[in-house]
Amino acid sequence: MTSETAVDAASGRKFFLDHPDDTSRDDLTFILSLHGGGSVGMWQRLYFPAHDFTNDLGLVVATPSSKTKQPMSHWDREADDDHLKAIVTHVRDTFGSRIRSFWLAGHSQGGMTSNRLLRDAWWGERVDGWLSLSGGRIGQAPFVKDFGPPRTEEERKTMAEFMERRRAEMAGRGDTLPDADFSHVFAVGEHEIESLPETSPLADRYGAGARVREADVVDEIGGQVHDGRFEGRYTKSWGREPRGGTAQVYVYPDAKEGRVIADVVRLDKGHTEGLEPNVTRRLLELVTSAPGGKLH
Repeated sequence: MTSETAVDAASGRKFFLDHPDDTSRDDLTFILSLHGGGSVGMWQRLYFPAHDFTNDLGLVVATPSSKTKQPMSHWDREADDDHLKAIVTHVRDTFGSRIRSFWLAGHSQGGMTSNRLLRDAWWGERVDGWLSLSGGRIGQAPFVKDFGPPRTEEERKTMAEFMERRRAEMAGRGDTLPDADFSHVFAVGEHEIESLPETSPLADRYGAGARVREADVVDEIGGQVHDGRFEGRYTKSWGREPRGGTAQVYVYPDAKEGRVIADVVRLDKGHTEGLEPNVTRRLLELVTSAPGGKLH
């Protein structure tokens, strides 16, 4: 693969850009990968290591960092939306019609931001799919009651208002459909949610069949990062140290226009354990199997 630091000319902000060594191929899938609250692009790039598969699967992956840092780093409409548009324009101008599809991928608040962007006409006209990495589902999967980092009482008080706004933002969008047409893959740790819904309003929109469970994905190797700030007081819902595991894969078959709607549950995992190599590949295979063409 080729990794470089690209620059948004208008703002001077830098972002990671990974792409295949052979950029002449005409089957490229562009992924804009957004980190979660409290994180940065470097961590996101390791949490969701799509760049490891750029040559194999024909991926162009842009991974930026948010500008707003207080009370923690997070994607903000006024501070970041123009930058994200500039990244899309940069990639489109660089690779042209060789981009066959364009996906938003976001972890946690990055997933919530992806959901918000899909409801804006500029993005809705361009985005072919949304990969939510523990960032909310169309047809919400309810979080467990103790979801959140294992903070002290003082930390909880400081963050309570901010976190409540973010949870309300996610919950308010989870069961409503954007007007845009797109594919949707949801990946989540088993310990983050109370249960996974057996139906999908997006699958209903596209006339897909009842969900089908595919073969499990088994990883003997763990992910590349975790939230090491809480060593000694890890919780299952927030996540522990990286390790191998098994993921269940559910798909809704025969959706109109070949849309891909799928859910992936990583067993015995929480919110911040980096994705293992085999489940990362499976998610990306789902992404690259979906129809595209909207960015042209």
